[in-house]
Amino acid sequence: MESSHAFLESLGITICVAAATSWLSVRLRQPPVLGYLLAGLIVGPYLGLPLVTDRSVIAMLSELGVILLMFFLGLEFSLRHLLKVGPRAFVIAFLEVGVMVFAGLSVARAFGFGGVQSLFFGGVVAIASTTIIAKVFEDQPPPRALRQLVLGVLIVEDLLAVFLLALFSAIAKTGDASLEGLGDTALRLALFLGGLLLVGMYLVPRLVQRVVAQNRPETTLLTSVGVCFAVVLASAHFGYSVALGAFLAGSLVAESGEEKRVEHLVRPLKDLFSAVFFVAVGMSIDPAVLLEQWPMALLMTATVLLLKPLAVAFGGFVAGAGILPSVRAGMTMAQIGEFSFIIAGLGLTLGAVDASLYPLAVAVSAITVLTTPHMARHAERVAAWIDATLPRPLQTFVSLYASWIEDLTRARARGALGHGAQVRRITALLLVDAGLLCGIVIAAAVGGPEILDRVESWLPLGELGMELVWISASLLAAPFVLTSIRLARALGRRLAQLALPPPAEGVDFANAPRRAMTMALEIAIVAGVGVLCLLVTAPFLPPFGGAAVLALVVLVLAVALWRSATNLQGHVRAGSMAILDALGRRAPGAGAGSGALALEQLRELLPGLGDLQSVPIEAGAPAVGHSLAELRLRARTGASVLAIRRGEELVSDPDGRSVLAAGDVLVLAGSHEAVEHARELLTGDALSGRGNGNGPRPSVQDV
Repeated sequence: MESSHAFLESLGITICVAAATSWLSVRLRQPPVLGYLLAGLIVGPYLGLPLVTDRSVIAMLSELGVILLMFFLGLEFSLRHLLKVGPRAFVIAFLEVGVMVFAGLSVARAFGFGGVQSLFFGGVVAIASTTIIAKVFEDQPPPRALRQLVLGVLIVEDLLAVFLLALFSAIAKTGDASLEGLGDTALRLALFLGGLLLVGMYLVPRLVQRVVAQNRPETTLLTSVGVCFAVVLASAHFGYSVALGAFLAGSLVAESGEEKRVEHLVRPLKDLFSAVFFVAVGMSIDPAVLLEQWPMALLMTATVLLLKPLAVAFGGFVAGAGILPSVRAGMTMAQIGEFSFIIAGLGLTLGAVDASLYPLAVAVSAITVLTTPHMARHAERVAAWIDATLPRPLQTFVSLYASWIEDLTRARARGALGHGAQVRRITALLLVDAGLLCGIVIAAAVGGPEILDRVESWLPLGELGMELVWISASLLAAPFVLTSIRLARALGRRLAQLALPPPAEGVDFANAPRRAMTMALEIAIVAGVGVLCLLVTAPFLPPFGGAAVLALVVLVLAVALWRSATNLQGHVRAGSMAILDALGRRAPGAGAGSGALALEQLRELLPGLGDLQSVPIEAGAPAVGHSLAELRLRARTGASVLAIRRGEELVSDPDGRSVLAAGDVLVLAGSHEAVEHARELLTGDALSGRGNGNGPRPSVQDV
């Protein structure tokens, strides 16, 4: 009876304090998660308050919170949702998670942590918080396109987080982070997932559909939660985390097509016990540990606040999202949350990490929870500053790059026309070459000391021994590095030819845009493959050593990109003159259709300039009387103004000082979405609610 009373007392105090602190957090326009963490600190054992509860009870209930939270996330993730995400979200998520895992791993190794512990540190800083981002979107409603982009990336991140949970769990139990051990772990995981999904996809959706057809909510709730715990127990039996099992169970239930009804029923349970989970996280915060580990806490926070937005923005730009959406997505996702706590908790449960990881993760999350709304609010200004700071050739390149990716997407939809097999072959060769490069590095790290011992038996080398081993390995690896760069260039060239096909005969007017696109894709491919190699070789190299080599290679390629962008600027200037000439030769009194026809003909003659459109500025339009710099048109929309026709005056290559007047005709270039957005902004359609569905945008006077 006393144990039952203690249980109720612990649960009651926890819920009451969490209710008060979450209410306070919401009143301060912060996510409720921050209030839950504060509640945990209050009722926890480290402040010496009389509200200390039984930690074992809360820990037990928090595991139930993890299961329900992951089950709910699984309900929002299904193969149907995954197919709707598109390749753009995959590119951003894979690049961002890879960069952040490597960064967290390197920071931990720099502070003296071992290989397995460093992996958990990398996982902690890798995954953004769906809960916090949902709160930010609720307070600051974003354009529809940005919401779809961020939510798509979060879906892929959730999938990668589940993979990390399974992988870290297996590695922590075996203590084997070698290449052979990773391969064995991946094989066992694949067999488990394959068997579970094969049986689950056949049984679970049919079961849920039949139960829902009875129209008894309580039976539907019990069946859904029962499926969740059945899969959780199976996952635990085979040595994997309960979080993995709960997520898979949610995904299987979602395949029934009844996930919305199940979500409605499960949400109250999830909200209650996930709150207990976050309170349990807060109870683990030891201020003394934070004071002792404050340098690492600050460095991890800086990594999340600086490197995560850069990784997301770079991935978004490479995938063709444009400057503003990429920067806004990056600054919105600059935080960590629930998955970080789950990964840290898994490491503690398995005894694989130091006890300081949990409070470090909580501290970083708490700081980034506070900074995320402010970063999201100022993202547009940051994007405008970036656009204004770029040299003119890079501004032109940035505005046209999204249109080239759009052309590549169209070419992919039409069929590769024989290029698909070439792209796959080059990609396979690139991965094989990268694998051989990683093998050389690992062999030097693992077998180097043994080889050195044998050499020193007949030739003493002293302290220079390992340096000579690494010099030899570098010389051996150099040809593979060069081959990887050549293969990346060949792959980029093939993709660029798909987007901007060369003519069968005659002058190749798309040469300059194609070269610039090739260089940009080469940098992106080298960066992506390089991050993958860094993750594989990180346990065997000094912290940040491999990153320095990759940064040097990317810097050299960036110089080549600058040269291509300069040539592109000349191509665009010549195209502007051709456009003005076409508009100037219209017959007097000719309608707008003649100008559209002229631009359509120029699109065919001058490929690579994107979706060309002429936009007349009527009297009373919000853009009248404002310069292009004041409008920040390129930064806000991604479209570029190539030329302006003002009566008989023709302005080619206008700069930010050009002031728009009634009667001007602007020639816009960029992706179709960017040009439409710019047209709405210039003519006022977006302000009157007739835009493309992205929601209200600020007027010119608000800029």
